[in-house]
Amino acid sequence: MRRKDHLPSNNRLEISSSRRSTLLRFQRATDISFHDITLLDIALTHSSSVNEKSPYIQDNERLEFLGDSVLNLCISHILYESLPDNDEGELAHMKNVLVSETSLASIAISLGIGEFLILGKGEEMSGGRRKPAILADATEALLGAYYLDSGIQSTKEIVSRIFSSKIDELRKTPSKDFKSIIQEYAQKRGLEIPSYRVARIEGPDHARHFFVSCVIDGETFGPMEGMSKKEAEQRVAQHIFEVLHKRDAETARLLDIVTKGSTEIDEKI
Repeated sequence: MRRKDHLPSNNRLEISSSRRSTLLRFQRATDISFHDITLLDIALTHSSSVNEKSPYIQDNERLEFLGDSVLNLCISHILYESLPDNDEGELAHMKNVLVSETSLASIAISLGIGEFLILGKGEEMSGGRRKPAILADATEALLGAYYLDSGIQSTKEIVSRIFSSKIDELRKTPSKDFKSIIQEYAQKRGLEIPSYRVARIEGPDHARHFFVSCVIDGETFGPMEGMSKKEAEQRVAQHIFEVLHKRDAETARLLDIVTKGSTEIDEKI
């Protein structure tokens, strides 16, 4: 079966004049301008609308896939350049916070993306324009579309601009290490304190490598390697953070709140 986004260009539906005006208004409001406005239209088209319109309409899911990787690269590059004194663990922690659903939904709200989305009737009726997952996905799709339209350097400049306040906030906030985050997360969830265990030690005395695993809520993670027991514990804690953060939206939200040191978690769990 031929994919929708591989259809010949002359088979695609033209953007209506009213939709074009809406997209131009989005560009003026956000100062994000496209050479090919069709890419912007696709980025703001949710999959729920496609079956209700036409088989030739493309949704933003493929652009979201691309945008996820583009965003991670841009954020990693920005943090690497702007924070030369931070180690890999600190940079990874900051990146995870910045690219989280909570953060991306907040960016979408600041850009007013919800107002410009094309949604199906069901999503429209259920408040889709305010749903964090839809807003976060649309933000990634927007960046994927902009990358295709203008290249990686221009996209990095856009990411730097729209994420600048969040990056500044993270700079000012004392950074928690991953082991502390996971321990606090477990406590908030009413779980036993994570248990770290040295699985094995390799190498000569002057260059030992420690492999540490961790058990949390009956699930074993690792082992992960470090030049010291402490480093290996931090690496397995980071691994736990990344795995749990991708597991479901609610877990990701709680981890983000713990990371930021907010008391909001106590009010909502």
